[in-house]
Amino acid sequence: MARPKLPRKSTNIDMTAMCDVAFLLLSFFILATKFKPAEAVPIQTPTSVQKVKVPEKDVVLVSIAADGKVFLSVSEQERREALVNELNTRRSLGLSATEVQLAASTPFFGTPFSQLKSSLAIPKEKYTGITLPGIPAKDSTNNELYDWMNAVVTVYKGEKMNLMLKGDMNSKFPTFKNVIAAFKRTDLLKFQMITNPEGVPEDSELFRVGQKTGQ
Repeated sequence: MARPKLPRKSTNIDMTAMCDVAFLLLSFFILATKFKPAEAVPIQTPTSVQKVKVPEKDVVLVSIAADGKVFLSVSEQERREALVNELNTRRSLGLSATEVQLAASTPFFGTPFSQLKSSLAIPKEKYTGITLPGIPAKDSTNNELYDWMNAVVTVYKGEKMNLMLKGDMNSKFPTFKNVIAAFKRTDLLKFQMITNPEGVPEDSELFRVGQKTGQ
């Protein structure tokens, strides 16, 4: 006797629950992702064989562009506000409370003190290192970076600070020298250089030591 054939039915999977989970995960990653802060100008850093991870918190970054412009950025906005308040009092900049908050909302500082107030009127999309003149630090007679770093020391007094220096490989040595001089005048003798990591040359002593130690 022939076996009766059962009618085939198409498989129907309810994807509603999976779509809900996918959207929840997407929302979580969007909210939890920490975006990289905007840089003043693109900087081509020199290469090195160091692979130490750059810290993300409590960072004070001094950047030197290829044309010698100097910029300062602080990772936390509340620190930036305290920094602007300190300089507003110390240098009598005449900033109102609203202007102090507006200055603290900028991703970096890059003007002389005389232009700090007027720079707040620049639209955010045009607030770049190309349009800003930079912090004066090209000679020892007008090194305003010293005042910025002195205020940084006051703001971070008794607390951890990761001082970083990022210089373009095409920048001139005198600017770098004056930045280091501003660090020394404020007793900031320890800082990290940001470089572009590369592999250790195989014919170097460091490579041979690494092979022996398994690193």
